Amino acid sequence: MRQYDDPVEVRRGVVPGTGGQVEGPEQFLWRGRLWKVCDVVAHWVETGPWWQSVAAASVLGADEPDAVQTDLLAEREVWRVEAARGLAAAGTGRGVFDLTFDWGQGHWLLSRCAD
Repeated sequence: MRQYDDPVEVRRGVVPGTGGQVEGPEQFLWRGRLWKVCDVVAHWVETGPWWQSVAAASVLGADEPDAVQTDLLAEREVWRVEAARGLAAAGTGRGVFDLTFDWGQGHWLLSRCAD
């Protein structure tokens, strides 16, 4: 998979492949192209660097000035999806994408792609 850090516009809705019960990325706009989510391959949450927090530094006996203030807002929600170009979900132009929602910043990024 290629690494990216590109902002994307995401339209949320009921996600295919989740039994019609989970809301997540339904469509996204990346580099001027519309992609429709066909299937969810995986979904997970990445936590922030808790080991660099002030609380962890105090437990370890380290000096606090080097510690970074972190909290739960540093979490990122990652959706690995299979998507097709355009509104038609069939045909060529499919790829696998990691769409990341940064809770601290409140925006979506495309972080990895295999198209």
